[in-house]
Amino acid sequence: MNLAEMLGYADIQQLSRIADVYRCECNGHSKHELIQSILATVGRNDVFEEQIGRLRLEDMRFLSTIIFESRNSFSLEELVAKVQQSRFGIEPDQPEPAGEMPAKGRKKRGKPERKQEPAAAWQSPRETILRFKHQGWLFNGHSGVHRYLFQVPEDLKMRFKESMRRKFAERLVYTGEPPAYRDEQHLLADDIRRFLHYVHHYDVPLTSDGSMYKRSVQQLTELLGVREELPKGGWRFGYGRKFKEYPSRMSLLYDYCYFAKWLDESGPVLALTPAGLERLQSAEREETAKLYRFWIRLYKGAIPNLQALVGWIDSLADRWVTAESLKQVLTPFIKPFYYDSEEAIFEQRIVAMMLHLGLLRVGESEEGEVVLRMTAGGRSAVAGVRVEDGDRIALS
Repeated sequence: MNLAEMLGYADIQQLSRIADVYRCECNGHSKHELIQSILATVGRNDVFEEQIGRLRLEDMRFLSTIIFESRNSFSLEELVAKVQQSRFGIEPDQPEPAGEMPAKGRKKRGKPERKQEPAAAWQSPRETILRFKHQGWLFNGHSGVHRYLFQVPEDLKMRFKESMRRKFAERLVYTGEPPAYRDEQHLLADDIRRFLHYVHHYDVPLTSDGSMYKRSVQQLTELLGVREELPKGGWRFGYGRKFKEYPSRMSLLYDYCYFAKWLDESGPVLALTPAGLERLQSAEREETAKLYRFWIRLYKGAIPNLQALVGWIDSLADRWVTAESLKQVLTPFIKPFYYDSEEAIFEQRIVAMMLHLGLLRVGESEEGEVVLRMTAGGRSAVAGVRVEDGDRIALS
């Protein structure tokens, strides 16, 4: 529903609070006058842009996750979780997580220190939700099972997205088409077939934990369309079952085949299941949208707002743009994951993987800057795939 319809279902107390926020001058005892005054005021671009301009960074992160959701209804618990995910520092007056803060007088070990949100800007999640409700951006359901759900007006959702997109675009550096660029559309799908062919025709011994030996991994890197270096130790977790043992793209490819039940790891050698053999013998190619959906579900545990970040890249990189300017715009919306910094997540976990999935083209401008642009297939996949909050892949 749009704003006008939701205002019609709202009670006069909420309408009065919304009217106060927008300083509407009307008869506060008339529901009709309140609705008309609110619609007229909110409909003015200068008023709406002023409200957007007042948003704090964590509010914009919260809004970002909502506007790229396919659904419009959320429980209170879901909204509280989204608000909490939008805060990347430790909140004031909250207990310190065990193992993260050092004892007084001791040197901190383990996870690196992260920037904290300013204490003065802190509100409880419920206070943030209530503030959005008073601004007319969230409404309670009006009947049946929706009575205890919060809803976002569809027209406001579109205006939020367009307003934020304009603000982001002002800081971006757009360029012409580079002299050369990489485009890996369909390459990952072709490599899935190469991988299944390799497993079927060669003995691939497994270690005690069910992983391929380095020799097999090296042979595969030479067969696949994109060559990657083997992991060189250090921490590697959170981005797939085999992320620790295999290079990033190969790990994604392997996990895709595993979760599709095409691989059998139960014996001393890796083998194809009957479903895997049937898939190998089929002439069908994996669709970009299916691979993209799997990647979102696999990486969502480490990057909860990944779908929103990809949505912004899709919206902002509809033409060639420098990767550096896009990184500067989006890194404030990326929460570090253990030793992965915001920049590393943007470059290695998002942009690089979007290239491998065929969602992005990546090139180099005549000035030597890295530039990128969404592919037509990538835009279609991003527009057509939505993953719900709980729809993530368990790695255990």
